[in-house]
Amino acid sequence: MKVLAIDTSNYPLGVALLDGDQVIGEYITNVKKNHSVRVMPAIDILMKDCGVTPAELDKIVVAKGPGSYTGVRIGVTIAKTLAWTLNKPLVGVSSLEIYAASAGRYFNGVISPLFDARRGQIYTGLYQYKEGQLASLMKDQLLLAKDWAAMLSEQQEKVLFIGNDLPLHKEVFTESLRDLAVYASPAEHNPRPAELALLGRDREPEEVHSFVPNYIRIAEAEANWIKANQEKKLVMRKRTYE
Repeated sequence: MKVLAIDTSNYPLGVALLDGDQVIGEYITNVKKNHSVRVMPAIDILMKDCGVTPAELDKIVVAKGPGSYTGVRIGVTIAKTLAWTLNKPLVGVSSLEIYAASAGRYFNGVISPLFDARRGQIYTGLYQYKEGQLASLMKDQLLLAKDWAAMLSEQQEKVLFIGNDLPLHKEVFTESLRDLAVYASPAEHNPRPAELALLGRDREPEEVHSFVPNYIRIAEAEANWIKANQEKKLVMRKRTYE
């Protein structure tokens, strides 16, 4: 089975090709550049270098969030378009789960991948390898880093933290968990698209048209729009009854 994996959910851009159990190609960058301009050329170059044609693909796997709203949308849109035009099955995988898979396979404890969500908040979840399989212990969520640290400290178990945004919150975890906090090396902070391909390879496909990203929360612009319209409706109702 040939699998194309796409991850544009955060700054790192990752594309991988999997053939059965063999990773035949992988492309990763971690730079602040427009994914919408770069991802299709990256896919094209990788497939040409690996000698794989679009028709030979058996499945498309994409990181479905959480993460950057724009980044997640770009990856999901491209994956859906490829799956639809090529008539290939589509699978979405948590962007946080990819991080957990990348560094936690040989860690004897729980894994907390994270992305910064501003104002002291993080996107995170809790994962652990059990009998060689990655399991989700707590669903992906959005909360304050200090609240997450407090929750984890109560478990009295070693926690592996991983993610490019870890330096922004490392002090909070160290203060709360002390020796229970373990930090992945800088070389492990970029999510591996090959891990994304492996995670999605054996999962059941999803319906292409109804497939949507998992933002966890709506974008600030959308929230402001909803709030403004709710206030407008209240004003109109008030005028109606006056």
